[in-house]
Amino acid sequence: MTDPQVGILMLVAFLFAIGFGFPIAFTLMAMGVGFGYFAMGNHIFELFVQRTFSVMANDVLISVPLFLFMGYIVERANILDRLFLSIELAAKRLPGSLAVATLLTCTLFATATGIVGAVVTLMTLLALPAMLRAGYDPKLATGVICAGGCLGILIPPSVLLILYGATAGVSVVKLYAGAFLPGLMLASLYMVYVIGRAMINPSLAPKPPREILDVPFSKVIWALATSFLPLALLISTVLGAILFGLATPTEAAAVGAAGAIVLAIGYRSFSITKLKESVFLTARSAAMVCWLFVGSATFSAVFAYLNGHEVVKDLIDYLDLSSTQFLILAQFVIFLLGWPLEWTEIIIIFVPIFLPLLQHYGVDPLFFGILVALNLQTSFLTPPVAMAAFYCKGVAPKNISIEQIFKGIYPFVGIVLLSMVLLYSFPQIALWLPEQLYGGGSDAMNALPVDGLPGGGEAGNTTLFESDAPSEEEGEVPAPD
Repeated sequence: MTDPQVGILMLVAFLFAIGFGFPIAFTLMAMGVGFGYFAMGNHIFELFVQRTFSVMANDVLISVPLFLFMGYIVERANILDRLFLSIELAAKRLPGSLAVATLLTCTLFATATGIVGAVVTLMTLLALPAMLRAGYDPKLATGVICAGGCLGILIPPSVLLILYGATAGVSVVKLYAGAFLPGLMLASLYMVYVIGRAMINPSLAPKPPREILDVPFSKVIWALATSFLPLALLISTVLGAILFGLATPTEAAAVGAAGAIVLAIGYRSFSITKLKESVFLTARSAAMVCWLFVGSATFSAVFAYLNGHEVVKDLIDYLDLSSTQFLILAQFVIFLLGWPLEWTEIIIIFVPIFLPLLQHYGVDPLFFGILVALNLQTSFLTPPVAMAAFYCKGVAPKNISIEQIFKGIYPFVGIVLLSMVLLYSFPQIALWLPEQLYGGGSDAMNALPVDGLPGGGEAGNTTLFESDAPSEEEGEVPAPD
């Protein structure tokens, strides 16, 4: 077998292994070391140590545990019920007011946590019983919760965007600025859909009871001031400091984590037990991310050494695609991968395959990253994985079936695809804010390797990660005998 064929065999073996439920991070490391030993002998162990150290020393990834800690503290501050009630009172005159309040709460809470499982679970416990008591259609109610709960992987501060930035070499600050308006656009489209369905068929989302409609305006203002305002102030402080260059994402995340603790103390919901739980959950999630990066870096380095990307390059070259066709093909592949895989492995393993091709097709890596983040909303919503649906089912009443949840989700998947079409048709939705704040979209375009592209240099020089291909000149890994 030629080296490229061995590289493709390694990729197929990885997909086969995770299909049996093996842990992703350790499967990546095992495949990388195993096939690397076949390709380069004992030098793979040196490469593995180098990749592990480079990942653990990556400054960008420091913000991941800090944002996770902030999210877990806010989640345990017991403010979600107050937030939901205040927004419900404020939106009481709108058609489908409970569903709209759910989406607004999910949007705000997503910016505070970014943890899909936490948002979907908490909103299922809080909002679903309220909507069912009000006579809402179960499919619409569960679909709203699942779709709204997934907004955290797109709306800043998103861990997904941090991982994409570290993978693609794109400024996380610019990614946050670029994702802000598309995130609000998607949330707004969800709300427009819900309001439209409630107007067309009021039986799906009945009006709230008289005791909600008759709440005095002063009580609504007080509810918003004591629940919505503090959380909004914390989020705007963190995101504002990042977007306006007052602090790096890591510094802002540290301030946000401290602010979350202060918020929990203010709501009298802070305890040492909850602090320990938050630290434990943060450590577990951050360890998962770091080991995924270690495994991915090793796997990608070996894949590049074997010239496995040459097969991808030859296929793209054979198809003779335009920039538009390439972008559609890439997003279609990512959409299909979202069915069996979670977003972490897609971002860390498969997205880098497309990165070396962006410069050739004139695609801004920042714009590509926002499209990917928007696309990966579907990885939580489409079966067979559809983690949002299973989070919802796990705490929903027993009479709510998984089939009902899936049927409720499908219209929102269509809205995600519509939002992708809008973003592609009007790219300034993602690029306008970074251009206004920083005078340009992405500074990563020139950093992307161009060798191995159609019409470019030698295919063997293409890398999936910057400097992932082992270098003989540096004395790291000599060519195989």
